[in-house]
Amino acid sequence: MTHLVMAIAALGAAVVIPSPPAAAAAEDGQVGIRLLEAPVARRDDPRAHMYIVDHLAPGMRISRLFEVINRTDERREFDIYAGAASLENDEFVYGKDRETNELSSWVTLSKTKDTLDPGETVQVEATIVVPKQASRGERYAVIWAETRAAPDKKGNIGAIRRAGIRVYLSVGPGGEPISSFDIGQVTVSRGDDGVPRISTLVHNTGERALDINGTLNLEDGPGSMRAGPYRLATVTTLAPGASGIVVAALDAKLPDGAWRLDLDLASGTVKRHLDLAVTLQPPGLSMVGTVIENWWGWFGAGGALLVALAFAALLLVRRRRRQPAAAVTYRPRHL
Repeated sequence: MTHLVMAIAALGAAVVIPSPPAAAAAEDGQVGIRLLEAPVARRDDPRAHMYIVDHLAPGMRISRLFEVINRTDERREFDIYAGAASLENDEFVYGKDRETNELSSWVTLSKTKDTLDPGETVQVEATIVVPKQASRGERYAVIWAETRAAPDKKGNIGAIRRAGIRVYLSVGPGGEPISSFDIGQVTVSRGDDGVPRISTLVHNTGERALDINGTLNLEDGPGSMRAGPYRLATVTTLAPGASGIVVAALDAKLPDGAWRLDLDLASGTVKRHLDLAVTLQPPGLSMVGTVIENWWGWFGAGGALLVALAFAALLLVRRRRRQPAAAVTYRPRHL
């Protein structure tokens, strides 16, 4: 049975900075892999320290250094290679076995095989060269580190363990395409298991793939209760123009009633925030959250209309003052 664990890394300009400790190795107990460099231009992008994300013009190239770690307690041989990937149904999907695609064929590795002792590491450089005739668009791949365990004495089935670094590469002339998303409908429901779930519709309005993650907090609940932060139970990968749903599972002990929900979603440096009035209800019922707009947000949305109406009223008053007074007939009141 194949066990897969994915890590993620980032590519960028020719000048790079070391990845921070947060970009730790992805591992499944046997295989670890981590990026050792990240682009200066993406210094503040947490996604760039996990994924290989870049934009290149046809004919350009980039190189990045990464590390493979033997997490087993025995000497193991590791294969290192690039494989295919795609975006399907709001997920980053990995190719089967050693399936390749256009982007993986552009990847050259300084080392494709090594034997490591327990705890030993090896550094490998990945170079991506975009052909001059490459068409515009974003492509996806994975750089894998893989080890195979021989069948044990109890059976004849071996195990394949691998961990990988995702690659998101945009190709085209000019600058990098924009990354952007909008938050759509937010639905609150409590399942039969009693767990409240917040489901949020997200629209990718940019031209790059996004990995949506985030947190939410609950405030002003029954008895002025507060809860959180809660992280999303799912991380959605959206292709350009696609829409998907991210879900956060809350605490089953949270009481029903009105709450204020603070929702923060992000993909790298692209961030969105939303304040919602929500109501937790018994299982079987669901409710759409209502956006809470602060005064400045309200003024920005409706203030212009109010100013226009006030200005029109002022003009009407001034116009009436300039007109001759109408004749007034006074009839004394009889006693």
